[in-house]
Amino acid sequence: MYTLLSGLYKYMFQRDEYCILILGLDNAGKTTFLEQTKTRFNKNYKGMSLSKITTTVGLNIGTIDVGKTRLMFWDLGGQEELQSLWDKYYAESHGVIYVIDSTDEERLSESKRAFEKMITSEALEGVPILVLANKQDVETCLSIPDIKTAFSDCINKIGKRDCLTQACSALTGKGVNEGIEWMVKCVVRNIHRPPRKKDITATCIVTTSCSLGSGGRCGITELQLFWLPLVFPSLPSPPPVLLAHPLHNV
Repeated sequence: MYTLLSGLYKYMFQRDEYCILILGLDNAGKTTFLEQTKTRFNKNYKGMSLSKITTTVGLNIGTIDVGKTRLMFWDLGGQEELQSLWDKYYAESHGVIYVIDSTDEERLSESKRAFEKMITSEALEGVPILVLANKQDVETCLSIPDIKTAFSDCINKIGKRDCLTQACSALTGKGVNEGIEWMVKCVVRNIHRPPRKKDITATCIVTTSCSLGSGGRCGITELQLFWLPLVFPSLPSPPPVLLAHPLHNV
């Protein structure tokens, strides 16, 4: 009986959780992409105005459920002084979304250097990478062939992993759904990085009320069950510098 109930509980309430890093230079549109993703995949989520998003200093966190799969996003700051902290999260990640500002040709070589350093990390070996050429809604942006040419030196360093370069506009939402669906397929089939098992409910609280019957005995007259949602999923402790800044959009 216990085995049956346990299996039923896992079927109904458990999600395979995968941790996805969102990386790229500052002002590439990483947080806008995260907000757009949460808005599209979380029915009741009321996101912040995309026009009010500022440069991330620290860490933004978000989660979405796609079927039986839960993606937890870690949006890390892209300033040069914060890029040294990226590798602290590699070992716990299942996938990487690397965002490129396709309107900023002057910083394209800088973005390439950061990308190249990332993909050569042994801690990310075999991890799928989605490269988003963001801001494709701007007429003067670089095309996908332009960006692939600029990053051509990195091809041999990608290794045996799933990798896709896709056009995207985090502001309008173009390419967001397709990118997320591709990432879900990749992390689920990657046997080298198994998911973390997470319940979509955290705690069952039982409350009772009783009335004194004959002889002073207390009899239960009401039984209520309350399921509390997960508010703060377990995370590896952020580096000390990140703790100085608030975590947004948990």
